[in-house]
Amino acid sequence: MKFLLVFDFDHTIIDENSDTWIVKCAPERKLPNGLRNSYQPGHWTEYMGRVFVYLGDNGVKEDEMKRTMTTIPFTAGMIDLLGFIGKNKELFDCIIVSDSNTVFIDWILKAADFHKVFDEVFTNPAAFSSTGYLTVQHFHAHHCAKCPKNLCKRKVLKEFLDKQLERGVSYTQIVYIGDGGNDLCPVMFLKKNDIAMPRQGYTLEKKISQLAQSLSPVQCSVLVWSSAIDIMSYLKLLIKE
Repeated sequence: MKFLLVFDFDHTIIDENSDTWIVKCAPERKLPNGLRNSYQPGHWTEYMGRVFVYLGDNGVKEDEMKRTMTTIPFTAGMIDLLGFIGKNKELFDCIIVSDSNTVFIDWILKAADFHKVFDEVFTNPAAFSSTGYLTVQHFHAHHCAKCPKNLCKRKVLKEFLDKQLERGVSYTQIVYIGDGGNDLCPVMFLKKNDIAMPRQGYTLEKKISQLAQSLSPVQCSVLVWSSAIDIMSYLKLLIKE
């Protein structure tokens, strides 16, 4: 009996968006209008690439970025929840599927000593170039019309589950914890026995309730959370059953 916990990162594990938080490193803690207005829907990764070039051009170094990123607050109750999962790792496999990047997530999880809680992190690969600039790439290519160009979370989840099955691992239940519009695609992939946990007041919750109103509800159960303590209460019930 094993459960799979799938976490989004921004506004789920942390209470902010890591990509917009990095702007605190910019001169006067803001971006020029031209750069800010250059974002095109579905092309966030390319936009962040331009932001990192701007920071690099302005002499923002890796250590300053790291210091800034590790001040991001965790979502309410999340430290308790991750501690609980860490103590019960024999029951839970735990992955992150995020539109952030490997460098940011690695810094934040390691600084709080939570990196061991997660079995795998699926996010956009990032690295510092020889000139000290942070560069970011698309996670993969996909054909899903609903998702941003760089990442379809359903595809990631499906491939992960297939790989686990090959290793002889199947899950009693999948618990998907997220907040954003790009979490809807993987939630629609979940089966009747699984559970989606959208964060209260965020896009994912609104999209799931719109589907229910249009009489095409998601197959899985839905439990809304506002503090990660709500998630922990649910998991404690799960493992008691």
